[in-house]
Amino acid sequence: MRMWMEGGEEMKGAMGLRCGWDPPPIDAQAKWVRLNVGGTVFLTTRQTLCREQKSFLCRLCQGEELQSDRDETGAYLIDRDPTYFGPILNFLRHGKLVLDKDMAEEGVLEEAEFYNIGPLIRIIKDRLEEKDYTVTQVPPKHVYRVLQCQEEELTQMVSTMSDGWRFEQLVNIGSCYSYGNEDQTEFLCVVSKELYNSSNGLSSESSHKAKLLQARGLRMRS
Repeated sequence: MRMWMEGGEEMKGAMGLRCGWDPPPIDAQAKWVRLNVGGTVFLTTRQTLCREQKSFLCRLCQGEELQSDRDETGAYLIDRDPTYFGPILNFLRHGKLVLDKDMAEEGVLEEAEFYNIGPLIRIIKDRLEEKDYTVTQVPPKHVYRVLQCQEEELTQMVSTMSDGWRFEQLVNIGSCYSYGNEDQTEFLCVVSKELYNSSNGLSSESSHKAKLLQARGLRMRS
């Protein structure tokens, strides 16, 4: 340890004079970089931090655009939450987002946006959107209707079926009554449709379709 007099001369063993500590050397081209994030020290390489050239960390360790205080060991002081910094640093190391099961992706996203790490921001946002889609997606509901029609109405039914409705089964229920001099054979036609609507939308659309079929002369059985 060296001690200095006020005049700048080096002194050895003197007591009672003002002295100072040698500051740690700062090498802007050093391979290893220490980061003090919220009181937790991380050690990594300059190459890792510069994987994303536009990121805060790359600009920080290059020392060209940003100035940061350092602690007594020479580590850059960053006033952010160290909890979420580990996954960010690991992403810069190997390009993969690896999170503990209890870690909130929203927290990592907040830090990724602060450090301006574009690829990581996109990955987390895609994950969150996929998660929201999975939660909000309603499984398709199958709606079945039984339509009663005469033989001569089958052709009309085939030509008017639309909007995703399809035939499931056709049942001949015989001749129930006579119309003029001809017996009218009647059928039960089972049709179905897949709906992704909410329960309210499902009821209203089904009712609307039922009314439409009845208006065309077809009788519906629930």
